[in-house]
Amino acid sequence: MVSRFRNRQEAGQRLAKQLTAYRNRPDVLVLALPRGGVPVAFEVALALNLPLDICLVRKLGVPGQKELAMGAIAPGGVRVLNTDVVQWMNISEETLDQVAAQEQQELERRDRTYRGNLQGTYRPAASVRDLTIILVDDGIATGSTLRAAIATLRQQHPQQIVVAVPVAPPVICEALEAEVDQCCCLLMPESLASIGAWYQDFSQTTDHEVRTLLEQAAARSIIGSPS
Repeated sequence: MVSRFRNRQEAGQRLAKQLTAYRNRPDVLVLALPRGGVPVAFEVALALNLPLDICLVRKLGVPGQKELAMGAIAPGGVRVLNTDVVQWMNISEETLDQVAAQEQQELERRDRTYRGNLQGTYRPAASVRDLTIILVDDGIATGSTLRAAIATLRQQHPQQIVVAVPVAPPVICEALEAEVDQCCCLLMPESLASIGAWYQDFSQTTDHEVRTLLEQAAARSIIGSPS
């Protein structure tokens, strides 16, 4: 029985213990969903000696209730909608477009921030073609953001997609099992009031922390495409 996680680092360490079949494999790449998924994925990549990169996706929050996801966007024009929320909240197409435009700007900002460095060098995204991808976040609430990431990855033709998260509702995990090759989740509470409720420390992951972890990963040669 897995108890609440102390923090994202411990969650990643626990998650890695369930993914040892992928250790040291040259055809496997760990991808993190920023920002909260990066500390979790860093520990997974480190423990399994795998390369690490990020998968940029932005949640589309309901105006006035930003934590409630009505969908998500990702590079390449990918937009995934949470139709239940859109219909329940009577969200118009105009509202969707306005929120998507705002989040697209943040998506581009994060791309520049996380993939650039102080010397002005831009590090392109790692190729995922023909690789097994371990897609990591710090938890799943509605699944919209993760589904946008999956849709983006499918366009790039990976060999397999493995979703790995510390906590998610069982209904979401069951749905994901039909969409990906494997879904690894440590905690599946029937009632998930919030992801943060399952962490003792769920303080916000900052841009600085993301960049620092990516730099540490590069120093340990666990970032970028497998050689």
